[in-house]
Amino acid sequence: MLKRNQLIGANYSFQHHPFRWTAEKLGDLGFRRMEFWGIAPHLDLFYDTGARLAEVKAILGDNGFTVRCFTPEQVIYPINIASGDSAFRAASVERFMRAADLSAELGAKYLFLTPGRGFECETRDIAWAHSVQSINRIAAHARSLGVSCLLEPLQRLESNIVTNAEELQAFWRALDGDDIDIVLDLVAMATAGDSVGGYFERFGKRIAHVHVVDGTPSGHLVWGDGNLPLDTYLADLQAHGFDGTLTFEPFGNGSYALDPVSAWRRCLDAIGPHLDQADQE
Repeated sequence: MLKRNQLIGANYSFQHHPFRWTAEKLGDLGFRRMEFWGIAPHLDLFYDTGARLAEVKAILGDNGFTVRCFTPEQVIYPINIASGDSAFRAASVERFMRAADLSAELGAKYLFLTPGRGFECETRDIAWAHSVQSINRIAAHARSLGVSCLLEPLQRLESNIVTNAEELQAFWRALDGDDIDIVLDLVAMATAGDSVGGYFERFGKRIAHVHVVDGTPSGHLVWGDGNLPLDTYLADLQAHGFDGTLTFEPFGNGSYALDPVSAWRRCLDAIGPHLDQADQE
């Protein structure tokens, strides 16, 4: 079975609550490690003052948390490392250089990256080149700080660069360095028509993190609010010897943010039978 300590917390759906409250609630749910979503008002790339960072670190310490990866929001507000606008793209890369600094300050193993998107009226090759160049710059800076990177493909509505496992493999091979690992998002996988087995054939042990989310097939839903065969997906992860981390990413339904604790409890109840509880942290 997958191990209970592979499952980590995250602040997804907690964006309308202060971070101290969030950390306390995640701690009450049994978590001591987390994926830190870089969103306001917790810690984002636009208002990451020294005082706010110090407060976040204090809250993490007070609640016994460590950060597995820092995941700055990079889809729904103006950050785009592959933009066809050179000034916009350069500013986005600078923000992500700062994100690498924050990752190091938080003691995170990873900085979480996605490929961005190019102008729809330009060829994909242009956006691809911009994205590779940007990620290489960001990853090199992160590397100098002792931080590795995670790379996740996006759905087609979110990106026109990397939207399936085949494209992800080609993109990943085009990058510099050998310390960029892979994120398997189960909704992105399903919408692309990919499979858990297919990911492991391409990436093997380089799959370091999984987002366990339901969908129809799209949407980032609480387990049971969609129709994806999550039981089968988890069995496949186990069969392939997955030893990385997993977390939930429930924000495909606006009501989750009204009561994030209930959303997370529902996910925990659903995944419980798939986890070996003997190694509870």
